[in-house]
Amino acid sequence: MSQELARTEVKKANGGSLLLGTGLAVASMILVPALAMRLGLGASLTGALRIALMKASSQAARGTKAA
Repeated sequence: MSQELARTEVKKANGGSLLLGTGLAVASMILVPALAMRLGLGASLTGALRIALMKASSQAARGTKAA
């Protein structure tokens, strides 16, 4: 019984980080380019922002801290 409870708690904890990672991925794929175009940012800066958000998304989904 306690093993089932532990599994349930781990799944709940992973759900939040997965949701955060997904949100950051969506932001990097859709929102960043749209805002960059609206603000007139260059392609290299837009690419750097997308890379930073994708790295944060990956770390959030794995549940690790940034170095």
